Amino acid sequence: MLQRLQKILAHAGVASRRKAEALILAGQVEVNGQVVTELGRKADPERDQIRVAGRPLRLSRKKVYLLLHKPPGVVATLFDPQHRPCLQNLLRGVPVRVFPVGRLEYNAAGSLLLTNDGEWAAEILGALHRGLSQTYQFKLKGRLTQEEIEKVGAVAGSIRLIRSGDNPWYEVVIHGARRDRLRRLFWRMGHCVEKTRRVAIGPLNLGKLPAGRWRYLTNEEVRALRQAARQLGAPQRGMLRPGRSKRGGQPTTAG
Repeated sequence: MLQRLQKILAHAGVASRRKAEALILAGQVEVNGQVVTELGRKADPERDQIRVAGRPLRLSRKKVYLLLHKPPGVVATLFDPQHRPCLQNLLRGVPVRVFPVGRLEYNAAGSLLLTNDGEWAAEILGALHRGLSQTYQFKLKGRLTQEEIEKVGAVAGSIRLIRSGDNPWYEVVIHGARRDRLRRLFWRMGHCVEKTRRVAIGPLNLGKLPAGRWRYLTNEEVRALRQAARQLGAPQRGMLRPGRSKRGGQPTTAG
């Protein structure tokens, strides 16, 4: 199947997609003996001979699916130009290069999926945009009134109190990319979000996985996520393709 070269290089673990683009522009990539310097070039990783800096590209045949409990204070990327802690610091022991499916903000903790299966990642990321449920827990400054709970319920799927006190914890089920809307709503109501934790993505629960640790998904979990994604239906024609926005071709993500 034809794919953009930078995508092929990223999935093969050569570099991030952005660094792969730099390699192409620098003339370090060859396809069937011809140097490629254009970012729009496509190739078939199964049929074409691809070399990077003179070395043949070796594709990983094994599909890997991980669940990581991202701690707060970690950037949800494999490399950070500001040299902050990133996912690469947490993935010791993973035998192949993987990449995150979606995002989780710097100060948030909880569930993050990683894989080297680009098709599966695109399915899950597209489903997150279309409404695959995500369960978040928020620690707020001050308890919500009944009227405020109803306002939150109008934005989110459901909300419940899970730990009381002056700074209580609430669990909220969100459909689609509504987390930022919810945070703004809390702010307007005078409730600062002190902590955020994502505890479930669709049918997959974080469980008791310790912060900073990862585990492999079972075959049943991989299938369950794919089934949940497909139950939402295919994206409508004209809908943004996960990973790109309409303006400037910049990456977009769901968290």
